[in-house]
Amino acid sequence: MRPRSDPPVPPSSSSGDGSSGAALDPIFHLLRVLPFGFLRPPRLRLKLPSLTLPSPNAVFALLLLTYFMVVSGIVYDIIVEPPGIGSTQDPFTGAVRPVVFMSGRVNGQYIIEGLSSGFMFVLGGVGIILLDLALDRNRAKSVKVSYASAGVSSVVLAYVMSMLFIRIKIPAYLR
Repeated sequence: MRPRSDPPVPPSSSSGDGSSGAALDPIFHLLRVLPFGFLRPPRLRLKLPSLTLPSPNAVFALLLLTYFMVVSGIVYDIIVEPPGIGSTQDPFTGAVRPVVFMSGRVNGQYIIEGLSSGFMFVLGGVGIILLDLALDRNRAKSVKVSYASAGVSSVVLAYVMSMLFIRIKIPAYLR
């Protein structure tokens, strides 16, 4: 069975765009058609700019920088606008000394605290990448040993420093 088609709706003369009245106006027709009867657009031989793909190292650097910014808490820093570094007054001497970590507040950070933590996360990631490069069979043994030792030391340093940061931030963590 064929679907029933709706009958066409006749155009209404009371439309708000005024296009039906403009089609009947001869002056509008002359202004619209007459200039294009003898004017021709020029033939432009413009070359489209060619975009080259960035190198793999540039893409890696951009992704690593983006990862650093995200794990450093740049979104939090932009929204909340915390101070770069804090300060506390020594109760014995009365001297003001700088504080890098906002101790006791898990959901707050100073800008330097976020950047240092983000750097440790990136350092650990670069260490894992170096460990992966150490497994390449086409490299010399001395280069493999260098990559492996740099990778292990980077991962260990990043882990130890991140745990130290957490213990400063939360004094009774894992004790």
